[in-house]
Amino acid sequence: MSINISFATASREFQKGQYGQALATLNRLLEIQPDGRTYALLARTLHKVDMKAEAATVFDLAARHEDAHATEYRREAMKLHFECGNDDEALLVGKRLLEKAPADPDVAYVLASIFLKRGKRDIIEGLRKPLINSSDPRHLVLAAKLLTDSADDENNLLTTEKALQRAPRNNVVRSAYLAFAREINDYAIIERHQPIIEAAIAKGDTAFMEAEAAWLNLLWCGDERINRMAVANTPTVAPEMTARRRRMPVHQAEKVRIGYLSSDFWEDHATMKLLRRILELHDRSRFDVHLFCYTAPKHLLDGHDRSGWGQITRVADMSDPEAAATIRNSKIDILVDLKGHTKDGRPGILNYLAAPIQVAWLGFPGSTVKTDLDYVIGDRFVLPESSKPFYHEKFCRLPDTYQPNDPVNRPPLRPLSRKELNLPEDRFLFASFNHNRKISPRAIELWARILKRAPDANLLLLAVSERARENILQKFKTEKIAADRILFMPKVEYEQHLNRLQTANVGLDTFPVNGHTTTSEQLWGGLPVITLKGTNFASRVSESLLHAMGLPELVTEDQDGYVELAVACYENPQMVAAYRAKLEQNRLIAPLFDAERFRAHLEAAYETMLKRAKAGLEPDHFDVPALPVRTTPFQ
Repeated sequence: MSINISFATASREFQKGQYGQALATLNRLLEIQPDGRTYALLARTLHKVDMKAEAATVFDLAARHEDAHATEYRREAMKLHFECGNDDEALLVGKRLLEKAPADPDVAYVLASIFLKRGKRDIIEGLRKPLINSSDPRHLVLAAKLLTDSADDENNLLTTEKALQRAPRNNVVRSAYLAFAREINDYAIIERHQPIIEAAIAKGDTAFMEAEAAWLNLLWCGDERINRMAVANTPTVAPEMTARRRRMPVHQAEKVRIGYLSSDFWEDHATMKLLRRILELHDRSRFDVHLFCYTAPKHLLDGHDRSGWGQITRVADMSDPEAAATIRNSKIDILVDLKGHTKDGRPGILNYLAAPIQVAWLGFPGSTVKTDLDYVIGDRFVLPESSKPFYHEKFCRLPDTYQPNDPVNRPPLRPLSRKELNLPEDRFLFASFNHNRKISPRAIELWARILKRAPDANLLLLAVSERARENILQKFKTEKIAADRILFMPKVEYEQHLNRLQTANVGLDTFPVNGHTTTSEQLWGGLPVITLKGTNFASRVSESLLHAMGLPELVTEDQDGYVELAVACYENPQMVAAYRAKLEQNRLIAPLFDAERFRAHLEAAYETMLKRAKAGLEPDHFDVPALPVRTTPFQ
């Protein structure tokens, strides 16, 4: 029997589904000439009889002949090794294939799946583009799992765009697409797709909202009812767990034991720029302060002394139940979660009986849904009476503002000149130093109205990424504002940032998410900030801060009022001078930067919570009484 006839016979047997006969023929043929095509046909036959692992091995043998089809054989071997769970073998073959076929989606799929399983996301990035460009739905699903939170990662937008093309009526995908468009200020996408989302909600179609992350929802929605629907990646707690937790013993030690839970316990994070001095000032004769820290190691730099903040316990490598047990074993009376539904937050820890009293504060500007909490700390501006129906937490309202500030550890102000920053010295400068993602289309439309009525003015913005810059300029162009009227400033070190704030004349706040730490920084730096009255916590923050700074006149009732006040400042330099003088006068006397006063109010809040718990009372709304108004500077 000749070789050609034998191979042709085996091939016919394979085509007819006579796999047993084909195997016998191929085994005889391999004794005569074990070439690549014979091994490959044997591998395909083994695959047909569900001998996948053996088929993968034989495809490997076929590839070793390095004929014209060797790459194809290796691809099949890799896929079968992966399908059989032989990741090491699949990885070995896949890496070799990647050198010759870097754009092959099958190779990218196998390698990315294995690296993702092994927690090696840092080496996956180069594999995403082939997955996005593939027509295989499985590849696109994996690409979606590889989405990042990087503002300048164009693959995020490409992935969700491709997914939306496949499922054009899927509002879960549309919401994700919009989230990444906001990261780079792609207003063309936002203005096309946001109305579709809003129309669905208006019709009562809100099920898709459960797939949106709470923080991302705040960037476009100021409706507290809708905000509560965004619950993606949030834990769930059974009601009986809350009852059990509240029966836990409280105040078992001589001092009240306060626990703070966060991933932000490092000097340069915005949270610590607000909170650090409060931690240092806590009355240690009455309170034991514990920090339960899951800060990333990269932020815990040598030379940073955190000893004055409290006793630190690392829970980063613990599961949520393990971290809760650690907190419980520390006999914490009041546990304060400083993250909520923000990046890297772990509110699920609170759902495992961590402490008898559990509180949300500072990190997330809204209700921390699906989390076992007793209170949320706010004030009368961010948490008005009208908001109570949209929170499961009870309101603990501080008398001045919910936001602490640190007047001691901030670097001293040494204002820079416009000349030093290459800014025009003869122009009126409006400014918004908020992150680009907070700049909504409507904000730009109002800023354009202001600039049209202020012809000798420019607007200063931060430039987070080049794509964001281009998209912002395009939006201003559609509003008939020339590009040279928008001046972008780079991100700089914190001290330099504070010192450049006064180069602007007036700050313009964003909405529906205000500046939070950013607004405080501008007020500390002597820059008046105009804001709008908001409709939820995130959009009321600047109102709270301006009242605490003694400048409520910078809070406008509506969008027209916002424009009119900005134009009035442009037309009346004496108004701006008066606001600046008031900022300077109030900086060391008004409540906003009075850390000692804030600490006293906060500790009074903790004592009220503890008193109710010790008396066996359920949590309830309460307002902390205000200390007498300060009449002399606090430092």
